[in-house]
Amino acid sequence: MGEFAILTNRKRAVIALVHSVVFLLLATWQAVGSAPARGMLPGVRESSGVWVLCGIYVIVSSILLWLFAISRGWIEKLYFALCTVSAASGLLRTVVGDQSFHSGRYIRVVMLASAVIVGTVIARWHSQVIRAEA
Repeated sequence: MGEFAILTNRKRAVIALVHSVVFLLLATWQAVGSAPARGMLPGVRESSGVWVLCGIYVIVSSILLWLFAISRGWIEKLYFALCTVSAASGLLRTVVGDQSFHSGRYIRVVMLASAVIVGTVIARWHSQVIRAEA
């Protein structure tokens, strides 16, 4: 399958899809039930958990952006673009807070829901190729 550089087989596509579903559930839970993000305002002492969360978002966003850059086909690029935008919006929301970026929690959910749909298409695509080869 020359149109894929990262999600080259069904196993990789399913693993990526499972990750997307788990993070979609987490983003939905945060959008519905968590307290508004205060942001990292100047002069306000933040807990170490907020700094750790920012660090995680930076690492995940960077890795997803790199995966987007090295992916080949348009559908694979779309998948990684959706995941990257979701992680970057989570980072932005954590840094500036919900007062400045109130749509951030919903952007994450929409981007991850879209990534789940695209990931399902990719996994099904690989399943059809396996059936065609058999």
